[in-house]
Amino acid sequence: MGKVSRADREPRNGTLPNGMDYLSWGHGPKTLLFIQGGPGSTVPKGMMRQMFRRQFDAFLHAGYAVWIVTRRRGMPPEHSIADMADDYARLIDEEFGGRVDVVVAESFGGMIAQYLAARHPDSFGHIAMVVTAAELSDWGKDVDSRMATALAGGDTNGAATVFAEYLLPGRRMMLVRRLIGPLISRRLLSGSDFPSQDVLTEVRGEMTFNSRAVLPHIRRPVLLICGGSDQFFPRDVAQETAGLIADCTLVWYEGKGHLRTASSGRIARDVLAFAGRS
Repeated sequence: MGKVSRADREPRNGTLPNGMDYLSWGHGPKTLLFIQGGPGSTVPKGMMRQMFRRQFDAFLHAGYAVWIVTRRRGMPPEHSIADMADDYARLIDEEFGGRVDVVVAESFGGMIAQYLAARHPDSFGHIAMVVTAAELSDWGKDVDSRMATALAGGDTNGAATVFAEYLLPGRRMMLVRRLIGPLISRRLLSGSDFPSQDVLTEVRGEMTFNSRAVLPHIRRPVLLICGGSDQFFPRDVAQETAGLIADCTLVWYEGKGHLRTASSGRIARDVLAFAGRS
């Protein structure tokens, strides 16, 4: 592991010519592209930025420049998850010389990565998909459906209250969700960072997502990291997903749900070990 300089920890952010926003750390010779979850994608700010940077520290030590790149802005309503994968492939071609060393993609980003791996296998060296699978659970689809209905009706506070179920599920947390809904609405659905229509496009894509037909076309090795108690992507679907990919290493974080798995410090160690095998 190399030493991380102060300059490596200084963030760089902006908007690329294709309209995708980015946040980057490090100047190492290797490149890691992080495709974040959703619905909605934004450049982390404030405390979230610091949390993300600490999460990527191990990659900086290993000589990676880390890039968080959002989805493009103003996506057409019919833009599919496969189309979003094509957007990232064009990004890699235009901004990274046609190839990044590692892709780490979480949750909704992992859905995109399944198509990226199948359709653009030469765009990366190694790929890790975290807390994702071939299809969302029925509970996740129900949350998405109610969120889509609220967004389509212009009820951003209502949509944000539903969004809070991703973070605080269960009937006992209903009052808390109603209290924090307006805060989430101002942060995620105000249109200041990205159009709320983009969130609706992603929600609809997530609701109808089923990658079973495309997974057998993935010929590159895949690291799939799943939580043993993930409400969004149940164990049986994750196991089926791994079985449909020709060369898939499935790692379970037992006892962890969706968010605890996605934020685990183990991810960097597991991804670096996977990338170091070849």
